[in-house]
Amino acid sequence: MIKDKPVRQIHTGGYIEAIGRRKTSVARVRITPASKISISINDEEFEKYFPTMMLRKTVLSVFDDVEGKFTVTAKLSGGGISSQAEALRHGLARALVSHEPSLRTKLKVKGFLKRDPRAKERRKFGLKKARKAPQWSKR
Repeated sequence: MIKDKPVRQIHTGGYIEAIGRRKTSVARVRITPASKISISINDEEFEKYFPTMMLRKTVLSVFDDVEGKFTVTAKLSGGGISSQAEALRHGLARALVSHEPSLRTKLKVKGFLKRDPRAKERRKFGLKKARKAPQWSKR
């Protein structure tokens, strides 16, 4: 099992960087204080990258308790679009906590700071999938 490394902070350019993970998705997130919230993912617009409202809500739910506005740039890789949204949320939560430590309790209660450990179980030999056995016949 891979353990998460501590949150990586870089303040040289006026931004904070953090890494979020979910299943096989990895999100490198940078937040910079700004006058309004703007998000770009892999050099694309937020609405274009996450076409459904459910995925957008997953990501933006981090900003419910935050008073400031931020410019967010993220690099997402691996996994599917749903796990990428959750990885982005995890990275955003980590970055916001390093920016403002008082948010930690609110985000922790919502479960945004925990890396969701659930992942696909590996396939075992002799079986069709992780636990599905081939059809058995008595005679």
